Amino acid sequence: MTLDSDTEKLLDNLRRAKPLATQDVEEARAAYREKCQRLGGDAPAMSEVKDHQATGRGGPLRVRLYRPEGVVSPGPALVYLHGGGGVIGDLESHDRICRRIAALTPCRVLAVDYRLAPEHPFPAGLEDAIASIGWAAANAKLLGIDPARLSIGGDSAGGALAAAVCLDARERGPKIASQVLVYPSTDSTPQVKLWPSRRAFAEMPPIDRDALRWFSTKYMPQDAGIDRCDERLSPLYAHSLRRLPPALVLTAENDPLHDEGAAYADRLRCSRVATDYRDFAGQIHGFIEYGGVLPSAREAANAVATWLRARS
Repeated sequence: MTLDSDTEKLLDNLRRAKPLATQDVEEARAAYREKCQRLGGDAPAMSEVKDHQATGRGGPLRVRLYRPEGVVSPGPALVYLHGGGGVIGDLESHDRICRRIAALTPCRVLAVDYRLAPEHPFPAGLEDAIASIGWAAANAKLLGIDPARLSIGGDSAGGALAAAVCLDARERGPKIASQVLVYPSTDSTPQVKLWPSRRAFAEMPPIDRDALRWFSTKYMPQDAGIDRCDERLSPLYAHSLRRLPPALVLTAENDPLHDEGAAYADRLRCSRVATDYRDFAGQIHGFIEYGGVLPSAREAANAVATWLRARS
């Protein structure tokens, strides 16, 4: 294991925090939001930040549109799905990364406040994610979006949702221009225990073995009869990945999810999907959220923006 010096300092901070697995859900949500805001760095100014009410499978769905300076109408847009294991995370926890990507590309970013477990376990969050991309395409004129340049992305659990949305949209629409998957969770099967990175970084904050179990039991209750090979949960095991949109996949070297993210990038390439892959050396899961303390976080956001800009 190698860690850069900034990440070593961050880990000291993370290890002093109360373990996630010992927190109740509301406590964990508040702690995560505070951590992201405290360590996320500056919040780039936007020309407009506006909340809209989309229509989700479970009722009204809040989405937030970031419009940076200098974008044209209609222009490209990224629908962004926050991380947090499907249990924590919200529009506020990921405000800075959405602003940063919007400002650097520049493009509109539409952040989605999808339903969370345990109140709304799988597949509620995915249903909202699917609804959000459909709503964005249907309301492109209102949002100033060119529907032909509509992309989707997310980090961690949000990356898994983004991958699953692309699988759904391949069959049912709308057409998605590209997908951005930041250290995505792509395997929810028992096979996940065999990935070397899951074993090597089982004690690595912020998602050690106990935290991953905490997320899993809330997002996928054992008594719910869920097929964990379902491609909506485990896109790595989808029957086919052909005809999916071009992908950017980012992973962190010291992340329990590293191997499944890398494997998904490999499978996309083998399926003839144009795929760019980058592994951030010395980094841990969640690093893109810590732009105030990690230069690599800002580098990753810039990599996302550069890649999107080349495809807009």
